[in-house]
Amino acid sequence: MNESIPLTVPETANWLINRDAFLIITHRRPDGDAIGSASALAQGLREFGKVAFVLSNPDTTPRYERFIEDYLAPEGFIPSFVISVDTASCDLFPSNGKEYVDSVSLCIDHHPSNTNYAQRLCLDGSCASCGEIIYDILFLINGEVTPITAQSLYVALSTDTGCFSYANTTANTLRVAGLLVEAGAPLAELNRSLFRTKTRGRIKIEGMIFSGLSFHFDGAVAISTITLAMKEEANATEDDIDDIASIPGSVKGVLVGITIRELSSPKDCKVSVRTSPKINASDICARFGGGGHSMAAGFSLEASVSDIRDSLLGALADFL
Repeated sequence: MNESIPLTVPETANWLINRDAFLIITHRRPDGDAIGSASALAQGLREFGKVAFVLSNPDTTPRYERFIEDYLAPEGFIPSFVISVDTASCDLFPSNGKEYVDSVSLCIDHHPSNTNYAQRLCLDGSCASCGEIIYDILFLINGEVTPITAQSLYVALSTDTGCFSYANTTANTLRVAGLLVEAGAPLAELNRSLFRTKTRGRIKIEGMIFSGLSFHFDGAVAISTITLAMKEEANATEDDIDDIASIPGSVKGVLVGITIRELSSPKDCKVSVRTSPKINASDICARFGGGGHSMAAGFSLEASVSDIRDSLLGALADFL
């Protein structure tokens, strides 16, 4: 395993100030934190006079496209430096980012499970989102955060904390969110579009998930499945599946909430694990080659839903 050179936030800001021509990479199936962090970093660097683009991610859903479309790299752009954000492993790079696996100059991340794949690493595992780190970096570079940057960073913070309802939310998260609102982030509009509005497809597939929940270990574990057939029946899009992994853990008494989702085929699955503070989700997922945070982690596996469920229940006996 490579060892990245660790950088503090001030060192990272200084490193960026003294370089130019950046390409920013997000992870596969980018969430709000990845999109918000990447777009905010690109905008903030441009405001300082730098050339900065974001690599187009084929997995970006319509829910987040509007926040990233103005920063996408033009065809033929050759960066001097490659930066990844909110990406714990180069295995998570999108298909068109594989060519940069060995040339990532800097990674900015908040996942303790980061694999040290980049030449330099600015990591703070205490942050609820990568956006918190990006805020501190950009404030040091520009001395302020403009409304457009504040909007992207609010998307990053709010989506990774479930609109500040998840246990990963800290006092610092709330402080930074307040500063972003003061800087011009459209709080009401973003909260409504990201958290208070649901499509019919989302409502229908949520109903399927709730009715299909299975409980184990005397109710301490809840498992939901999302098959391709369910998605088709609900006429649900990728936007409708966003942040759906929080549902199993919302049931009273559940300590471990698991979502097993079929992706491209019945044997191509993504597993999301959400836990209470008493149980480490990252340790559970590490058994299957994954990782993440202590209360939110995941992994991917080429196996059927039923096989994955059986394997998880066997592994969970060591944690409960």
